[in-house]
Amino acid sequence: MLSETFYLIRSRQDGSYLVARPKAAESPDKPPQGFVLLFREYADALSYLNTHAGDVANQFAVETLASTQLDAVMKRWGFTGIGYVEDPLLPRVSFMTR
Repeated sequence: MLSETFYLIRSRQDGSYLVARPKAAESPDKPPQGFVLLFREYADALSYLNTHAGDVANQFAVETLASTQLDAVMKRWGFTGIGYVEDPLLPRVSFMTR
């Protein structure tokens, strides 16, 4: 079975993934769920970091994830869906829910 490979950005400090969180989801009694950001290429993830968070880029690492593992990661971390980054420089992101 063939699987697609995605790249995610993960914090070196606490291991959390880089996510997009809608403002409407903010609630004081419930932690906000978000959309985990997925990149098509390793270089796209690095470009995103260097463009939008250059001053803290060294605090993050790029992690490889097979598409067959994606559902397990989403369930484990309680993500609402994925944010597929189509252009890391603009950024242009397509959001999808399960």
